[in-house]
Amino acid sequence: MDPIDATFLATYSNFHVDYNKFDYLKERAIITPRNATVRDINDYAINLLPGNVTTYLSSDTIVHDNNSDENIDLLYPTEFLNKLEFTGLPSHKLTLKVGMPIMLLRNLNQRSGLCNGTRLIITALFDRLIEAKILTGMNIDQKIFIPRIVLTATENKWPFIFKRRQFPIRPCYAMTINKSQGQSLNQVGIYLLEPVFTHGQLYVALSRVTSKNGLKILINNSDNIPNKYTKNIVYKDVLLNL
Repeated sequence: MDPIDATFLATYSNFHVDYNKFDYLKERAIITPRNATVRDINDYAINLLPGNVTTYLSSDTIVHDNNSDENIDLLYPTEFLNKLEFTGLPSHKLTLKVGMPIMLLRNLNQRSGLCNGTRLIITALFDRLIEAKILTGMNIDQKIFIPRIVLTATENKWPFIFKRRQFPIRPCYAMTINKSQGQSLNQVGIYLLEPVFTHGQLYVALSRVTSKNGLKILINNSDNIPNKYTKNIVYKDVLLNL
């Protein structure tokens, strides 16, 4: 069986029946180290979810300042900018359906519980707004509206400041280990396509689940064959002085 298929079915059992139930989605998620794997799992889940697809495309531009190269727009056309992915920013193309879980990527209103990392479930999709119910935090079940906002990113590899206008969300059947911090779930599927790459990540992933009975782990090696172990990344230099 395909590893994504196996992990999803183990975590989201009876998905074809319970796919739009609030409590069902609130208590489970798949956790994995890298954003690319998260996207693959979420794309898989969206194809299983009944209903019509709504696609939102971002508006991507370069922030100009006095130091900007006058030819920078020619060097980096819009089509190129649309393909860029930045940590903490939504994708250029958001493919969404009513009934799917999403995660906020920015603080919108902390008093209302709309913080970076808040999980929600989509209840309606409009041209300029997304209607959703909060799945986690202090305002569970509260209905809210999410607008498009302007987000910026800077990375040393690009000689410009990047600006994207998009809904500050991403699908959330799966999430990265870093984004899972603070979550408490009854059913967790940990998918390790490769070993974790940061000290403490494995502990964070394992501690998201409230009971070992709700924990499922799939560890693959380079030949796509399941393993029974994985590396726990530690700083060995620290241990030398103990």
